[in-house]
Amino acid sequence: MKIEVSMANAQRLREMSKRMRLMGLDMAREAGNNGSHLGGSFSAIEILATLYGEVLNFDSNNPLDPNRDRFIPSKNHCVLAHIPALAEKGFITREETLEFQKDGGRLTGYPRRPEIGLEYSGGSLGMAISFGIGLALSAKNHKRDSRIYVLMGDGELNEGSVWEAFMAAAHYKLNNLTAIIDRNHLCYDGNTEDVMGIDSLPDKMRSFNWHVSECNGHDTYDLLKAFCDTSAERPHIIIADTVKGKGVSFIENRPEWHHHSLSQSEYEIAKKEIMGGALE
Repeated sequence: MKIEVSMANAQRLREMSKRMRLMGLDMAREAGNNGSHLGGSFSAIEILATLYGEVLNFDSNNPLDPNRDRFIPSKNHCVLAHIPALAEKGFITREETLEFQKDGGRLTGYPRRPEIGLEYSGGSLGMAISFGIGLALSAKNHKRDSRIYVLMGDGELNEGSVWEAFMAAAHYKLNNLTAIIDRNHLCYDGNTEDVMGIDSLPDKMRSFNWHVSECNGHDTYDLLKAFCDTSAERPHIIIADTVKGKGVSFIENRPEWHHHSLSQSEYEIAKKEIMGGALE
């Protein structure tokens, strides 16, 4: 895994993030009254941009290459970040991103379509880390260099199955596995610390024998450094501090925007903010 950690590369990824946010916003507008997951998608934009723009080893012209890296979106409701990333890298067209809620399309629901980069159907939180462990074990058994990346929400850390999986990954010394926690502090029911506190998460993960990195999940330079900070002996977890709905003032840190419909006037305000805003 060769990752270029430079300010120039970080700036390229920031520009990619901005395009992805605008694309996700267009998808949300197209969804109309059906609504969409703007909050949890916009908290993960820079994470997805860094993964697809620099970290993941794949070839969109040979999407079924057995040696490819795998991205497994446990929080598969980050669809407004994931699909734009796939469009950026040529798996799908910009026009097809607007069909993600249309019946009969390739993007309806949470499909598993490896031929367009969708490796995991998702939907049930708490299961994907175990799926990722299976992929990581398989890669080792077949002596492949592929790495597995699992994006998780902080709310799903309430699931007991997650902690069993964390134990298993450390037991098998899966140094080809990286989990990323989108630590935006909000789940559907409110603040994560009110629902089920998970503070001292870095200490918890170290006690489970994982290699821990912490970073600003909206700073692409910080993310690049975190993805480089791997271990030769242990699975790697990146705890990315994020803001739910990042980039749009009336969505940021608002639990009701976990899933919400976007009016035309809201769309225009949000687009203006994204176009003119500079994320820190």
